[in-house]
Amino acid sequence: MSNQGAIPNKDQGPGLIKRIWRFLRHPAATISAGALLLIGVVVGVAFWGSFNWSMEMTNTEEFCIGCHEMEANVYAEYTETAHYNNASGVRATCPDCHVPKEWVHKVVRKVQATRELYHKALGSIDTPAKFEEKRLELATNVWTAMKKTDSRECRNCHEFDSMDFVLQEGRASAAHSDAFKEGKTCIDCHQGIAHSLPANALEAYKEKVSAVYD
Repeated sequence: MSNQGAIPNKDQGPGLIKRIWRFLRHPAATISAGALLLIGVVVGVAFWGSFNWSMEMTNTEEFCIGCHEMEANVYAEYTETAHYNNASGVRATCPDCHVPKEWVHKVVRKVQATRELYHKALGSIDTPAKFEEKRLELATNVWTAMKKTDSRECRNCHEFDSMDFVLQEGRASAAHSDAFKEGKTCIDCHQGIAHSLPANALEAYKEKVSAVYD
């Protein structure tokens, strides 16, 4: 016998769409607290893992030079310096010098770096000529940040307390000893250690950066 036209049995309960909607509005009434906790843990671990993966993926030299603005300009200069090739065989990469190790400071730096995406879209430094035009401004921004943090990233590898001034070459020993006594920071003397100095660099440093403190 055909069931067409039969009155739905009320005992069958609400339809699929209504059940889904009820679950989305009141999940605790549908599943147990233990299941909710388990789902929360799984979602939390997945989110945290994805976040940290993204942080580490964007913290490699390959990522840093993924755009030609960096690869053709500052990276090319860096490969000619002691931070790239040296007697010890220890190489300092882009993140070593420009990204904090501490997690909170690293997140702050990543957020600040989103401005670079904006200028990438604008093409602010997409040619060598444009880059040179901006070089002093870009360098001053980095120097100022390093001055404010007491050259924090430099100190990942270099620390006054770890230096043996007796073993250093005479001029370096004297300069480091004086800097230590005077409370100077690395960037006060090493502005051009990894990249070419822009024109009027020392004047700009004295005018805009040297008086900046934490």
